[in-house]
Amino acid sequence: MPGTVLLLAASPAGKGCLVDAASVLPVLAAVPPAVLSGTDTANVVELADPLEPQAVLTRLRAAAAAPGPLTVFVTGQLQLDRRQHLPHLALARTTPASVRYTALPWHWIREELRLRAPGTTTLLLDLHADPETWERLRTQPLDSGRNNAVYGRIAPPPGRRTVAVPAYMKAAATILRSGRRPPVEQLHQQALARLGSEAYADIVFSAPAVGVSVRGGPVDAGRRSGGDPHAVISALVAADRHSEADALAATHEQAAAHAHGAGSEAALHWTEVRADLAMFAGDPVRSCRTWLAVAAARLSAGQAPDAPGVETAVDRAHHQWGRIADPAQARELGAALAELRARVPGRRQGALDHVHRQLRQLQTQS
Repeated sequence: MPGTVLLLAASPAGKGCLVDAASVLPVLAAVPPAVLSGTDTANVVELADPLEPQAVLTRLRAAAAAPGPLTVFVTGQLQLDRRQHLPHLALARTTPASVRYTALPWHWIREELRLRAPGTTTLLLDLHADPETWERLRTQPLDSGRNNAVYGRIAPPPGRRTVAVPAYMKAAATILRSGRRPPVEQLHQQALARLGSEAYADIVFSAPAVGVSVRGGPVDAGRRSGGDPHAVISALVAADRHSEADALAATHEQAAAHAHGAGSEAALHWTEVRADLAMFAGDPVRSCRTWLAVAAARLSAGQAPDAPGVETAVDRAHHQWGRIADPAQARELGAALAELRARVPGRRQGALDHVHRQLRQLQTQS
């Protein structure tokens, strides 16, 4: 099966730049796609200093939907938004004051990759952190998803008026340019060895991210059985057995609700899984309705309108709503979406206006 490779290199323009991220792309681009992916053939998507987080999200979402192995190379710098202090990948227009609106929230990466089958997704990271982010990472590790193999490093802030070099990623790319891809663990160790003492202060990722729970919460109750229900569900989806996948997720949703409460993080996680499963099954009505329910539950539980879980739920409901073909169902769910959008505008300007425009057009359709 063909592989997919996403090359993402981003850093702010101007004095806020900590690392010359895009400098690694010519080296990576010189590597044959099959070597980058470790498959016989591969499709490569390159994002060099992208401007808009939504544009990156679109490419990431498309890459995550590919059925074969996915390898994501990310080079850049991490910064925290001032409101929620969550890590973001800074993009070309990012400034310390505009992180929330111009940078890519790291949890978007985790969310887009979370339902891929275990063992099919590899992240190779060469990141630099600003001082505030570096302090946070010492106590709160970067969560890149529970089913993804994550390799690479996060480097501390460079000296004042110094722009760092993505030395780890350049070392990995140079090794791959030989035309042979070693096992990713071996590639990682060889790249670190080339850095020498430069990497001693880094935070290093060198193992699959097994057991890391979604949003840093408790590991799901379903894992106590000794098997991973997410892996079983992913396999069922890959086999187009969508009803069985949903039934299994519903069982875990009910068990989590019984053990922890219907509005608990454990139960809502499984509700979110079912919303994604409806999307994979080609049922945007059920997916949209479920995401709306997740958003309402989170708001009722006291979560803020700009909390990541709330924004993600409303954004995904909005996305699925746009795929509903039946005008009557679109009108029904659009009214609920408009009510939520008034409370949760999200990060994309004009989202509420878009809902209202679409609803006006739907009024003329039978």
